[in-house]
Amino acid sequence: MPTAAAVIIGNEILTGKFADENGPYLIRRLRTLGTDLRRLVTISDDLDAIASEVRRCSEAFDLVFTTGGVGPTHDDVTLEGVARAFGRSLVVEPRLVALMEAYGVVPDEMTLRMARVPEGTVLEESQASSYPILRCENVWIFPGVPKLLQMKFEALAQRFAGDAVLTDRLYVTARETEIAVPLAEIAARFPNVDIGSYPRFGEGDYRVIVTLESRDPEALRQAVHALRGTLPLREASKPV
Repeated sequence: MPTAAAVIIGNEILTGKFADENGPYLIRRLRTLGTDLRRLVTISDDLDAIASEVRRCSEAFDLVFTTGGVGPTHDDVTLEGVARAFGRSLVVEPRLVALMEAYGVVPDEMTLRMARVPEGTVLEESQASSYPILRCENVWIFPGVPKLLQMKFEALAQRFAGDAVLTDRLYVTARETEIAVPLAEIAARFPNVDIGSYPRFGEGDYRVIVTLESRDPEALRQAVHALRGTLPLREASKPV
């Protein structure tokens, strides 16, 4: 299955001026697509930080999604950071300049920052937007504005899809310390099922939510059955 990393770029997120909406969206959307998000990190508008993180993620995962830092202002340095990650020069992309002019943006020293891309960048077209999505190697460069990111991501979402993950959950009335041993035993019996245990307080007549996730429906069914016969439950299960 494809693996992915999301790199959320922006001082405004780290300083609390704006809450991050892009990370939670990508977590949910990649999950429904069957893509395994393995790393989510928020970093500042710093060239070295962007270059280092993008290079690390590009080497470790199939897909990398960056958000933010692609505008015309002095603090928009994502494109330069991605170029530095791959040891490439920034070059002016004529098609982006033409699009800017079509939208009434006058090319000048600052606005051209949006058209200077890492050498070898691919412009991925979609019907949802006349402005393409930029891809450098396996790094997809998205805007930071949540509505724009979501619109552009949805236009290409099926290109990132893997096999769907099936889920179930159990509501356990015992303490987590009391179920740790049987959980470990059943997890060992079903290596294709990801079993998680999450204590809850003051949310009802249960103390732990146990989640099960797998791409193997039969393994998931058997693991749920085994846990139902082992753990004290408030109710059998609810879908996630």
